[in-house]
Amino acid sequence: MLPDAGPVDATVTAMRARELGRKSVVVGDRVSLVGDTSGAPGALARIVRIAERRSVLRRTAEDDATTAEGRLERVVVANADQLVIVSALADPPPRTGFIDRCLVAAYDADIEPLLCLTKADLAGPEAVLGYYTELELPYVLIRPDSDLAALRALLAGRVSVLVGHSGVGKSTLVNRLVPEADRAVGTVSAIGRGRHTSTSAVALRLPPQADGDGDPGWIIDTPGVRSFGLAHVSAESLLHGFPDLVEATVDCPANCQHTAEEADCALDAWVAGGKADPRRLASYRRLLASRSGEGDPREPERNPGDPLAGS
Repeated sequence: MLPDAGPVDATVTAMRARELGRKSVVVGDRVSLVGDTSGAPGALARIVRIAERRSVLRRTAEDDATTAEGRLERVVVANADQLVIVSALADPPPRTGFIDRCLVAAYDADIEPLLCLTKADLAGPEAVLGYYTELELPYVLIRPDSDLAALRALLAGRVSVLVGHSGVGKSTLVNRLVPEADRAVGTVSAIGRGRHTSTSAVALRLPPQADGDGDPGWIIDTPGVRSFGLAHVSAESLLHGFPDLVEATVDCPANCQHTAEEADCALDAWVAGGKADPRRLASYRRLLASRSGEGDPREPERNPGDPLAGS
């Protein structure tokens, strides 16, 4: 929960009022409180109103809405302005399939994406950036000893939610941005999987900037995830996560499903003509297939044949 305006003076313990019924309160919600809001030990307030949400970032456990996991829609955060997709360049290797999913979720929620590439001391960013070259996706490179001024400037004045696989250095980054956060930091196992360290989403106020002017912004740290289901995103909206492919569909026949089985789908000619990376089309079609329960559900964040994904 975030205050409507002004600095944070105290941490207030509050419970949801019975009048709100089953309406859930999530991180990022702006709420109205009554009762003891002093933040003193033992003080308790009540949440009596949840303001209308400007944006809602959602995910599901699976892509297929016909399954129980696909129907279980989870709100990750409310009222975020920016989705910071944290991906390591090595140890573990970047997985563009997961990044693609996050981009789809961001565009569907009308949230601006920012790609944050960590462990830049272990590998270069050229392969990842080349994959997204047509998107002009904003990005920032992070090394263990790098100055975070560029990232802080991109976070200033915004509510930014950080998502990423376990082990990519997200918690380490949060601790560098907000030293008093003391988020748990884990290691990467021998098989390249990170261990879950953050267990719950938490909103953190960023420290004032060096010049002391302006709103430094908020970051919302989320637990590490292994998949980002998109069952809540319609097939039509799914395409908007691939803006480099959208223009091609103008030449598609009416009611084209854009699958590989569509003989007259214009996406194939678009890629053959060098106007988009064939891996991007493969990723899009894999997400389409996942919606119908096809494909391999064990590693939904990997793009088959993509050397970046190690698959």
